Amino acid sequence: MDAFLATMQQVLDYLHTIKITDLIDIAIISYIFYKIILFAKETRAGQVLRGIGLVIFLLWIANVFNLHILAYILSKAVELGFLALVVVFQPEIRHFLEKMGSGRFRLTAHNIGQPSSDLETAIDQTVEAYAAMSKDKVGALVVFERNSILDATLKTGTVLDAEVSSELLKNIFWPKAPMHDGAVVVRNGRVAGAGCMLPLSGNTNISRELGMRHRAGIGVTEHTDAVSVICSEETGSISVAVNGTIRRHLAPETLSRLLKNELLATDEADKKRSAKTPSEQLKNLIGFFRGKKEDSDHVE
Repeated sequence: MDAFLATMQQVLDYLHTIKITDLIDIAIISYIFYKIILFAKETRAGQVLRGIGLVIFLLWIANVFNLHILAYILSKAVELGFLALVVVFQPEIRHFLEKMGSGRFRLTAHNIGQPSSDLETAIDQTVEAYAAMSKDKVGALVVFERNSILDATLKTGTVLDAEVSSELLKNIFWPKAPMHDGAVVVRNGRVAGAGCMLPLSGNTNISRELGMRHRAGIGVTEHTDAVSVICSEETGSISVAVNGTIRRHLAPETLSRLLKNELLATDEADKKRSAKTPSEQLKNLIGFFRGKKEDSDHVE
């Protein structure tokens, strides 16, 4: 019993030495490892990481049992392997960094100041156009830009600056129109470009029923935080892709509700965050940590 109490006392003494900066440090490292694990699950990196773990385990076994030749070969393989991984997984690493750069923790004012009424009108007009194109089985792909800037995508098509209207979208995607094969990009509630080319999804688990238009719609959401709306020219089915996942066979009412939840909710959240100046946000953060420290001092 005395040993248990002594151990508990040591634990409590250690906990008293922990500072707020230590907790922040642990939280950041935990978040980074969490993102790396998710990244490994989403890509082929998961299998490679398991292979690396096996090589390191064999290296440990070789050192324990004094298998000098095997230990030498594996140690050299590990040294050169990390450089090879950077080359082999260059696309995945780039994708990971793009996701970090376009994440919610990035402060951006790109969509701030955008009237919600304009965006809501754009959504309503898009839903109306898709309802008509779905009946006529007209292929269409509209991408709503959020925080991630799609300037590179716009350069692949025709730059526009027009109000989003049902008639405009139906004319752009009319099968004999020159820009019907590309995507329309909507920025700040306005049509910013048409006939744009999108990156295809690299996900091998996508249903074979989905064609290039669907794979492009999914692909842009894998690399950015955009929301894409796809209409199949074979079946007339309406789909929405967000964060690399797709929801299919949507009714116009469901499409409207989903787009408003994804776009208007984000718009309102950005406005609330932007209502305070950076200095006010910093003061609030400092006040929060001071309050925590005062509480801990009071407990002691």
